[in-house]
Amino acid sequence: MSDSTLPAVTGVVLAGGRASRMGGVDKGLVEVADQAMVDHVLARLGAQTSRLIINANRNEAEYRQRGYPVVADRFGSYAGPLAGMAAGLAAAATPWVVTVPCDSPLVPPDLVARLWQGLGDHEAQLAVAWAEGRMQPVFALLPRDLLPDLEAFLESHGRKIDQWYARHHTAVVDLSDHPEAFVNINTPEDRSAMAARLQDQGSEAARGEPHE
Repeated sequence: MSDSTLPAVTGVVLAGGRASRMGGVDKGLVEVADQAMVDHVLARLGAQTSRLIINANRNEAEYRQRGYPVVADRFGSYAGPLAGMAAGLAAAATPWVVTVPCDSPLVPPDLVARLWQGLGDHEAQLAVAWAEGRMQPVFALLPRDLLPDLEAFLESHGRKIDQWYARHHTAVVDLSDHPEAFVNINTPEDRSAMAARLQDQGSEAARGEPHE
């Protein structure tokens, strides 16, 4: 599918979590390979979308320095990724929104195109990535017209993302050829390993070599 067939899509970077497994630090602002993780994500997602929004519940001023709108959750306190998705959908001006987490610096360069292709192939309402033997639920392509249903789910204290997806015709799109995109960064060792990957990819790009 060529880029010309894609609709206008807003990219929403989800940076609103507690990051409890990393001691509560704001993961999006943690530096990896000399850049905050959110900056790696914004660069990769920005190349695939018409505009960007950051969902954050703290350090809003620092996130705003990137030059993009910053929106906080409107349901509960750290109510999970669905609350961030709802905030992004509410703030978007395009019919479609793609969501990714702030701590995944290796966002696939064809993520939006692949999710859109899967959506059409399955005649689905929304599309979600699959890799590493399971659904990767925060890598998703969502239509804005599902916002009222998502808000009703959250208002009824629904929080589990897979339960909300089960209410709709969901295309599960195989992105197993990009396993590095779904690596969790939860320890200093994870951070060092990701920095090495990013530096290797930067070296390959400088030499004009393709990377997997």
